[in-house]
Formats: sequence, structure tokens, C-alpha cells
Amino acid sequence: MDAATKVEMQPALSPGSSCPGPEWPEQERADQLARGAALKWASGIFYQPEQLARLDQYRSREVQRTCSLEARIKSVVQSYLEGVKTGVWQLVQAHEAVQGAREALGQVHGLLRSMAEATQDLEPLREQVAQHKQLQALSQLMPRLRAVPAAVAHTQTLIDAQQLLEAYVSLQELEQLQEETWAPLGGLEVPVFEGLGPLAEALGLAVEAAAGAAGKLAREDPALLVAAMRVAEVDAGRTTSLGQAPRDWRQRCLRALQEGLEKTHFGRPLLPGPGALAGWLEALQVALPAELATAEALIAPCCPPHYKVVQLWAHTLHGGLRCCLQQLLKGPELVAADAFTLLHWALHVYLGPEMMGSLELGPEADVSQLEPLLTLENIEQLEATFVAKVQASVAQWMQKALDGEVAEWGRAQEPDTDPSGFYHSPMPATVLQILEENIRVTSLVSESMQQRVHGMALSELGTFLRSSSVSVLQSDGVASGVLAPVETVLDELQRRICRLVLEALLVELQPLFAALPSRRWLSSSELLEDVCERTARFCRDFQRVRNPAVQLLLAEAERTVVLQYLRALMQGRLVCRGADERTKAAERLKHDAAQLRELFLGLGLKESVQCAPVLLALRELLNLRDPTLLGLEVAGLRQKFPDVSEDHISALLDLRGDVSREQRLAALISLQALPQPSPPACHRALFSLVPAPTPTPSSCLPSGSCA
Repeated sequence: MDAATKVEMQPALSPGSSCPGPEWPEQERADQLARGAALKWASGIFYQPEQLARLDQYRSREVQRTCSLEARIKSVVQSYLEGVKTGVWQLVQAHEAVQGAREALGQVHGLLRSMAEATQDLEPLREQVAQHKQLQALSQLMPRLRAVPAAVAHTQTLIDAQQLLEAYVSLQELEQLQEETWAPLGGLEVPVFEGLGPLAEALGLAVEAAAGAAGKLAREDPALLVAAMRVAEVDAGRTTSLGQAPRDWRQRCLRALQEGLEKTHFGRPLLPGPGALAGWLEALQVALPAELATAEALIAPCCPPHYKVVQLWAHTLHGGLRCCLQQLLKGPELVAADAFTLLHWALHVYLGPEMMGSLELGPEADVSQLEPLLTLENIEQLEATFVAKVQASVAQWMQKALDGEVAEWGRAQEPDTDPSGFYHSPMPATVLQILEENIRVTSLVSESMQQRVHGMALSELGTFLRSSSVSVLQSDGVASGVLAPVETVLDELQRRICRLVLEALLVELQPLFAALPSRRWLSSSELLEDVCERTARFCRDFQRVRNPAVQLLLAEAERTVVLQYLRALMQGRLVCRGADERTKAAERLKHDAAQLRELFLGLGLKESVQCAPVLLALRELLNLRDPTLLGLEVAGLRQKFPDVSEDHISALLDLRGDVSREQRLAALISLQALPQPSPPACHRALFSLVPAPTPTPSSCLPSGSCA
């Protein structure tokens, strides 16, 4: 196909026309697909030359198809134009109808305006008609309204005469008349009924007053109490059309019952003086059960069952008493007796069988499930107050007793003795008896209070010497270690007293030990005999002291003598000149140890607690023949007496007089190399209480204390 033929086959556009752009992408795509399909169809038809002969035929067919489409389009457009014409005609008809309705509404509005003006002209007539109706009703009720003031006065007279039922009936009639008058008069308030409000309040007060005096009326005038209760109950079901609030006389009666009961028993503030609280509680112990019995026997039959009078009485009395006690505890601090009485009464008596837990009272009187009279904080406060007051009192009494005891023992005459001949004072037994009695009494209140007083008693015993009677204060269930701190304090106090007693012995012995050791000491036992004589004379008075105190005194006396002996040996007053003097010194130590042992055995001191055997250990150190074995001997001494120091060993080696510097250093080095032994269970310090002279630098170890 040539180019001219292809140009002729393309569809031509009308002059001046242009291909409008697509209004949306889908239209453009559809247009492209249509053009592509047309070109494809034309190319398929006219691709071969023999098809060109049928070109006119195809053109004619297309012209017919085009005419058919135009005819159909004209038909559709004509149909649409006819519909539009019909719609326009209908719109014209609707507009005319709306215009007619608007004119009709305007006429109606004018008519309504004229009718409103007519109604305003008739308003005075309407008011006159309403007034005429009210006057007509008022004229009909006038005879009854004229009797209202007299009925009000009569009702007040009935109230004053305590005729409560009659007064309430009269009040109801007046209120009924008020309701009947209110509707016909259109809610108009009639002045004649202004007194009904105060009249009803006066009747309510009378009912409330009767309920408040229920206890008295139940005995003297039960009919009045019953009338008051009936009025309150009938009024509880009262309804009114006047929109008045309910009077709620039933609740007022219940409050009056409670307030009257509280006023009877707890109306006055409780500020009892010291000791007066017990009498007040005893009076309540009688009054409260009697009040509950009265409520059950007399008051409950006068009241409706749903009042639960006995339960109300029990709860009211319990609450009033609780508040009263709370106010009491907020006031001045109670004395010890009042605190104890209140605790015992509240915890044991109040709920006990002799009071609120009595079998004669019914189950409605049970208050065990209510809040307790005393809170845990109240109990803690009262227990602390009681213990503090008792402790102050005991401390003051014990101080006076001690002052009196000091004055008694300070007299010129000999102290009192018991049948066995021992010095005797009744004060410890009296103190223990008082403390034990306080502990026993507090067990009646609570275990916590008993433990508090028990601890207080143990703390106060720290000012006394230990007695074999202390065990009576150890109550059942208390651990044995509780007394350990007290015993420790008492033991230390006894030892301090022993040291004070033995200071006089020390003053006598110090001049004698000033001459020991010496050449005279080596050759004679006279020095130690003087020591034993004065010691025996001093300790003779210990025979009037009971065990275990006498054993402690003798043990401390023997220890004092031995310490003075050791102190004298460490002073370096004597240096042995040879083996003969070392042998004499060793024998003297052996003899002196035996003499001291016999002395204190004769005085009654057990051998197991004596300290004199230390002299025998020192004798072995002096009696050693070979100085090269000093290390072993020193180690043995350290094993027996762990508190012996290098300075003590050095002083003892100086006493030997035959130890070279090398031998001394070897003995001290062997001592230093030994581990520190644990002291025996019954060990008592000796060497640590004996000062040793500072050795010369030539005899010190490089790491020693004098280096």
C-alpha cells in the first residue's frame, strides 16, 4: 500500500476542530485503545490491494451505521427534552401551590393575632372567676376555719398536759383541714394555719422529752412512754400532699433514748482525784447491769420490737463509757493505783460474769463484738504509766531503805545477827518480797504488763548484792538467761565492795612486803609469818558473812596477798649470788606457798580457787640447774599463766643472777615464738595486774617493748 492510500484512509477532522484532551486518565486510555483497534481493523481490511475494490462498499456501510447512531441519539435527546419539559411544568404548578399556601398562612396569622388580643381582654374576667371560686370555697369552709385558733390552743393544752395521743389526733385533724383548704384555694396560704408548724414542733419535743426520760417513765408513768412511742410510730407512716418534709419523729425518739441514757450515767465530765477512779468504776459495775435489767423488764415492753431496746441500751452504755474513758486518758496522767485499777477493770471485770457477761442478761446485751473500751494504744499508755510510777516509787523506797541500812550499820554497836550467828539484815528479803508482790499483782492484768514489771524489778536489783533469793523473781516460762545481766552487775558490784574492804588489808601489808625479797627473807620465815598473822586477824571478821559472799571475800584477800608477793619479787631488790642462794630462794617460795595455803584453808577458802600455787611455778624457774633449759621452763610457765609477759620473765631471770645475755635472749625468743595459749576456764588474772620494771636495753629483744 502506497503512502497516498494510507493518508486517505486516516479519519479526517473537521476544519477548525482539535482533539480535546482527556478529562481523566481512563478516558485517554480508552481513546488510545479505540484508535488502536480502528487502525488495526483498517490495516487488516486494506492491507491487500484486492480489498481496495470494496472500499466504496465499506464506506456506504459506515455511512448507514453513522446515520443509525445519529437517529438513536436524536431519539434519546428528544426523550430527555420531553422529561425536562414535564418537570418544568410540575415546578410551575408547585410554585403556584406554595404561593397559595403562603397567602393562607398569612391570613391565619392575622386571625391568631386578633384572638390573642381578645384573650388579653378576657384575663381580668378569668381572674375574677378564680377569685369568685376561692371566695365561694372560703365561704363554705369559714365555719371550720373560725374554729382553728381554738383547736390550736386546745391542742397546745393537751401537749402541756402530756396527753400526747389526744394532742396528736387534734393535730392530724388540723393538718387534714389545711390540706382540704389548700386545693380549693389554689395553694393560697391561709394565715390561720401559721401556728400548725410550731404546734407540731412542740408535740415533737414533748415526744422526744418522754423518750429521753424512758427509764424514769417506765417505772413511774409507763402510759406516757407508750403514748410517745405510738405517736412517733404513727407519724412515721404519715403522708401529705402539701410537699412538706417528713418530721422523722421515730429517729428523734431513738436519739433521745440514747442521749437520755448517756446523760444519766456519763453526763458529767469525769475528772476523779487520785484514788477516786476505783469508786466510780465500782459504782458502774453495779449501775450498768441494773440499767440493762430495767431496760429488758420495763422499757422494752413499752417500745416497738424493732427498736431492740436491750441491744440499744447495751451499745449506748458501751459507747458512752468508751468515750468517757478516752476523755479521761487525754487528761492528766493517772496515778499508779488508778492506772492498774482501770486496766484490770476494763480487761477482766467489764466483760466478766459479774458485769456485762452475766448469765442473767440476754444475748441482746452482748457487747463483746463491739470496739473494746481501751485500744491497744490506751493499754500501752496505761501500762507504761503504771510501770514508770511503780519504778519511781520503788526506787525512792529502796533509796530510803539503803540510807537507813547505812545508818544502821554505821552505829557503834555490833550489827544484828541471825540465829546462826551471821550478820543479818532484813532489807534484801523485804525488797525481794515487795518486787515479787508487784509482779504477782500485775499478773492479774496481762502478761505484757507482768513482763514490764518483771524487767523493772530486775533493773532495780542492780543496786543490791546478789542473793540466793533472786530466783523467786524468775517466773515460769521466762528464759534463764534473763537474770544474766543482773547477776553480772551484782557480781561486779560485790567485787568492788570486796576491793574496798581489802584496801585496809593492803595498807597493813604493803610495809611488810617492802622488805621482800631480801637476804633476811632467804634465811628466815619471819616476814611471811607477820603477813599471815595480820591477814588472819583481818579475815577473822569474815566469819559473820554467809556463803557465797565469804568465799568471795577470802578469795580476794588471798589474791591480794599473792599479788603483793609477786609485785615484790618483780622489783629487782635481790639478785642471787650463786647456786646456794638460788636454792634458798626456791625453798623459800615453796615454804611460803605452803604457809599461805594452810592459812587460807584454815580460814575456810577452798584450795581450788587459791592463787598461791603460782609461787611453786616460780620456784621451778629458780631451781633449774642448767640455764640452757630456761626456754622449756619459760614455755611451761606461759602455758600455766598466759598473762605472764617478757618483762616478768626478764625480772625473774634477773633474780636468778646466773643468766647470760645470750641465754636470756634465747629464752625470750623461744617465749615469743610460742602461740598465745587460751586461758583456762577458771583462770584469774595475776601477772597482768603486776607491774614489772623496765629491763635494760642489753636484755631486750630487737622487737621487744624496750627496744
